[in-house]
Amino acid sequence: MNKKAIYGILLAALIAGTNGIFIKYMSSMTIGSIAWFRTAVPVLFLLPFLGNKSNWNFKKADKKVLLISAINAIRLYLYLTAYTYTSIGNAVVLFYTYPIVVLVLEFLLLKDKLKIKQLLLIILAFLGIITIYIGKPFSFQSNDFIGMMAALAASIGYAFTIVLFKSEVGKYSKNQLVYYQNVFGAILFIPYLTTLPSADVEQLGVAIIYGLIIGIIVFKLFFYGLKYLPAATATSLMYMEVISAILLGYLILNEALSWNIILGGAMILTSSYFIVKMKPIS
Repeated sequence: MNKKAIYGILLAALIAGTNGIFIKYMSSMTIGSIAWFRTAVPVLFLLPFLGNKSNWNFKKADKKVLLISAINAIRLYLYLTAYTYTSIGNAVVLFYTYPIVVLVLEFLLLKDKLKIKQLLLIILAFLGIITIYIGKPFSFQSNDFIGMMAALAASIGYAFTIVLFKSEVGKYSKNQLVYYQNVFGAILFIPYLTTLPSADVEQLGVAIIYGLIIGIIVFKLFFYGLKYLPAATATSLMYMEVISAILLGYLILNEALSWNIILGGAMILTSSYFIVKMKPIS
């Protein structure tokens, strides 16, 4: 197995763990303005590397790719909302339920058979979600509740993009994939630029770095690893993001690590890991 590809995926996962730190640091900016930097910076940076106009013309892209881009924009907004309203640990663990959602979507949309073991693993993940919420006040206005629901919704959106991307990944280069993944959001979130005067110069600089590191470096490393590794292996290695994110939240932001978060997170990650191993995501 290609060691460089493995190291590339692991590095991508560890770097992706900084997502929450970046988002928490930009807390004075609106979610929409952060989303614009996260999508627009990769788009603007990659334009010179896409070659002729047909490679980046928004109107000439396949309808399915544009649908993926639109879903990704909504998913990103929900993802940022999750990190804004709840802890990094809650957000990243619940977001990583997406392999379970992929399994359900394949069962519902592609008519794949659902094994008893897979069903039990889904139930385990659901119990993990309940465990994480133990001790938290239940209210539709609760910040934790809003953040955790946003993380789950983001995982559903991400799962849809994975299912739709299955038939498209062979048609585009890595630069094109990153470009089209972000282009819809770069346009959709333009109105939020009117809120930027409230952000200081330092935060704007951090937002640009955020777009470069998370939007380009992480995905380029991931696509490099995916080229040489089975998809299931690559996805399994990305679970290091969860460990990285939780440890960074604990060490840098002093976020609490309660027993129910650790136990519930372990249940969800165990479920997702074995679902990925049972049915590769490509």
